[in-house]
Amino acid sequence: MQCRDDAAWPASRREGPLRRTRYACSLVPHPWRRRNSHPMSSEGSRRPGGRIVLTEFARPRLFPSEPRRNTIQDITAEQFERYLNEHEPLKVLPGYAPFCVLYVYRNWTSTRCLTVPITDDNRHLLRSDYEARNSRELPVLVRWFEGVEPPVANYLIPILYSREQLEKEGSPIDADWGVVGCLYTSEPEEIPMAPITMMRNALGVQEGGSGVPLDRAAYRRSVEFWSRNANWR
Repeated sequence: MQCRDDAAWPASRREGPLRRTRYACSLVPHPWRRRNSHPMSSEGSRRPGGRIVLTEFARPRLFPSEPRRNTIQDITAEQFERYLNEHEPLKVLPGYAPFCVLYVYRNWTSTRCLTVPITDDNRHLLRSDYEARNSRELPVLVRWFEGVEPPVANYLIPILYSREQLEKEGSPIDADWGVVGCLYTSEPEEIPMAPITMMRNALGVQEGGSGVPLDRAAYRRSVEFWSRNANWR
């Protein structure tokens, strides 16, 4: 399963270039996305079609039983799911593989941006630990901010996997697309996938990944972004 940075969801609490701005969720499009676009997931204003549901993987991460400030605010999981099915996205972004697409919506909640730039003034607020996303996966090293408050995001960008891919990963759904994550950004563009998520995907479904081979160039661009930015809790 994909998420942009595992540090945003602590296990202990759940069951082209980048433009340097005040908040790192402001991005310009990545040229590699255009080169790697797929017929199923080409950029445009219309959705591929079909019903959308929240996956069991994403539900507790986006809508935890104990609300957290760094998750989706103001609405329930059911209201979120209904909104995605009843409203057209502003545009559809290509995913990192043919089975993945991202829908861009204007933020209709008070959800805050997902990431914060690392500066000399806030570096002392960074924390790190080894954590697993669930009981089936091995812990990995993650880092995050504590004691910061990003601005409210302008966009929510759900990350969707096809029914066929979710079946392959052992997470079948009774719909055409399943939400596996969501980005909260100030610009209508995605945040690079975290390096550890790319590594996990390359390891395969038995280790919680998707089975997509590692793209070394995309990995280096991810490192460039995540060495300068971090999630927050």
